[in-house]
Amino acid sequence: MFIKRLSLVNYKSFDAQNWVFEPTINCFVGDNGVGKTNILDAIYHLSFGKSYFNPVATQNITHGADFFMLEGEFEKDGRIEKIVCSLKRGMKKVIKRNSKSYEKLSEHVGLLPVVIISPADRDLILEGSETRRKFIDGVISQADKNYLQTLIKYNKILAQRNSLLKYFALNSTFDEDTLAVYDEQLHEYGTVIFNKRKVFLEAFIPIFKAQYELIAAKKEAIDLKYATKLATQELLSLLHQSIEKDRAVQYTTVGVHKDDLDFTIDGYPIKKFGSQGQQKSFLIALKLAQFHFVKQQSKTTPILLLDDIFDKLDENRVSHLVAMVKDDQFGQLFISDTHVERTEKVVKSTHQHYKIFIL
Repeated sequence: MFIKRLSLVNYKSFDAQNWVFEPTINCFVGDNGVGKTNILDAIYHLSFGKSYFNPVATQNITHGADFFMLEGEFEKDGRIEKIVCSLKRGMKKVIKRNSKSYEKLSEHVGLLPVVIISPADRDLILEGSETRRKFIDGVISQADKNYLQTLIKYNKILAQRNSLLKYFALNSTFDEDTLAVYDEQLHEYGTVIFNKRKVFLEAFIPIFKAQYELIAAKKEAIDLKYATKLATQELLSLLHQSIEKDRAVQYTTVGVHKDDLDFTIDGYPIKKFGSQGQQKSFLIALKLAQFHFVKQQSKTTPILLLDDIFDKLDENRVSHLVAMVKDDQFGQLFISDTHVERTEKVVKSTHQHYKIFIL
């Protein structure tokens, strides 16, 4: 699978622009601030229906404009998939596949798998548990549409339960029977999510460790573990035990929306004890594991977007990474960088067709 053409109108820093791509390697080179990352984000946006860098959709519209439109022509399994994503201020985002609009944006996720490796990935280590949950959910959703739908249902019930808790507090009342209706539904959907996350991580962690060994110069003992209360107790039981606390704080304090991933190196949290190089290698390994997992599950080779990759790895490791293209591990590759000579040296070594776009 690869993207053949991309058109942007009023998207971030671009008023209007078109590109035609190679099915192998494409590079965007230019100074910081010229829009290299925005192009990669547009490709991601066409795959996931949202920006990787800015989830507030209207903020992706060029300043002073009323709308944005992205148009991509992909080739997958010998067929052309024309995807259009547009948003007008004050209206809902629209995604069309071959001129037909989706009823739900979630129906599109997984059709055109994309994996991005970016300096922004450091948030997976530095930020809170929500960032890591989104990572897990994003990987599973690309290969399992039912998971995404279950997650949407769970979050809807969670929001309703939280609203009910606020209502109870505001009106100095409490109805355990009504709350129990939401608890049953949260238990049903939450148990499915927990089981799928557990199965996913059992398959994902060995892939991740293998990728780290390929990237890292040293053989540290790295690990990631699923941190969840559901490992020892059913969600329904946890919800019953937390009723008084939930009433006091006016939101649901237990459930799969509180799950996390523990990242460790030699048994210690990588956030505190990992060097900058170890953290970079850890994050690259995570993303490459995502690539291989999605490829395995979806039977489609994802497009790989390497945003400012020289900021994350030294030149030799970038060369090693890009050289994997020769082994058919990767399909279409996009690279952004600030130095044209450095980029050309790396991609020439692959002996693959490539294009370099100077911005």
